[in-house]
Amino acid sequence: MSAVIHPAPSAPGLCALGVGALDRIVAYSGGQPIALGTFHAHVRALAAQLPAGRHAVNLCEDRYRFLVAFCAVALRGQITLLPPSRAPAVVLDVMQRHSESYALGDAAADPATPDYWRMPAVLEEADGPVPEVADDAVVVIGFTSGSTGAPKPFPKTLAAFRTSNAQNLSAVADLWGCATPSLVATVPPQHMYGMEMSVVMPLLSDATVHGGKPFFPEDVARALAQMPEPRLLVTTPVHLRALVESGVSLPPIAGYVSATAPLEQALAQATEARFGGELRETFGSTETCIFARRRTALETAWTPLPGVWVQPQPDGTLVHARHLPQPVPLADLMEVEADGRFHLRGRQADLLEIAGKRASLGDLTRRLLAVPGVRDGAVMQLEPDDMGVRRIAALVVAPDLAEADLLDALRGAMDPVFLPRRIRFVASLPRGETGKLPRDAALRLLEH
Repeated sequence: MSAVIHPAPSAPGLCALGVGALDRIVAYSGGQPIALGTFHAHVRALAAQLPAGRHAVNLCEDRYRFLVAFCAVALRGQITLLPPSRAPAVVLDVMQRHSESYALGDAAADPATPDYWRMPAVLEEADGPVPEVADDAVVVIGFTSGSTGAPKPFPKTLAAFRTSNAQNLSAVADLWGCATPSLVATVPPQHMYGMEMSVVMPLLSDATVHGGKPFFPEDVARALAQMPEPRLLVTTPVHLRALVESGVSLPPIAGYVSATAPLEQALAQATEARFGGELRETFGSTETCIFARRRTALETAWTPLPGVWVQPQPDGTLVHARHLPQPVPLADLMEVEADGRFHLRGRQADLLEIAGKRASLGDLTRRLLAVPGVRDGAVMQLEPDDMGVRRIAALVVAPDLAEADLLDALRGAMDPVFLPRRIRFVASLPRGETGKLPRDAALRLLEH
């Protein structure tokens, strides 16, 4: 029987970049298992090769290489920047706002990305001590989407990630019991949700992660089949809908986590019925990280994670949590029950008041998506016309549904004053890789 080799414990104030026995499997890359000791060797070697600087934009497509690059950057005392988009203009804007920045990745550079450093095709290894970083060191700066102005930066320390990771585990660990979970994620690691669930979790717990980023249903099925049980799929409502409608077969799954956009209860129920396993929806933001969960197939209320409580405000909600240095204000309106659970009631900016009646764009969109035959859609308020009136419009993906039939269904689901005055049927919505729908892209579709 082989011995299990454990690294020496970290000194006070330091955190190892990767916890557990050195022979535990951190990731599967290219179909091959990568042990923690090998991962550490990759991190040490890459850290010695990185350019000088203070900030690095990690553009790696391969999730394992993202993980190695993230830790190597931290080991060099640099900070990883996570722009709200990997579009060259957005990356350039973030780099210009942070001194001594460079970008790194595992593919050929986009010509518009300056100061780009490409990782070696074959990762080298270097001997040395277990890589450690100060607990209070800022290792990541995440950015909001910038939908209401310039993207706002939110720094994250390793200590904050350790606390939030413990909370995230409390939300899902009962899905796999005492076994080692295998994570497959369809979301990019550059998104804070993807960062938490597919980078931090395998780094700071005994989880194993698949190195790819499967997109199409067949790719997801293949990636899951390459991982040992119990399997956890980290995904979005857009990917779940594609899986359910594709007819693809999946190997046994212990559970799913969904975020980035509201998950319809009917889709949650269909996912569990079609593939088995339990689906947990998480709620969070770049500012707060994940702070609540629910089993959407069975409940509508959100349960705050341990150490979290929410405090309604006139224009939103304050989120209190152990991993946050101070309460964080969100624009989401929440109705809190006596036991601390809460219901989302939209956002102040999404609230509509017409003829003395109130509704939210989020609720109207949910009612649209509940219409049989609607595969995807969004209700939005247009910019003011010449008279200052902001009309309601809808983008709809429903290839077998006529507009008259859609309106008949909506009349039975919402007050007539909130019926969309403009409906545009499209083949698909211009959603980003996390499933979010940029308002400017949606408005361009409506204008054509």
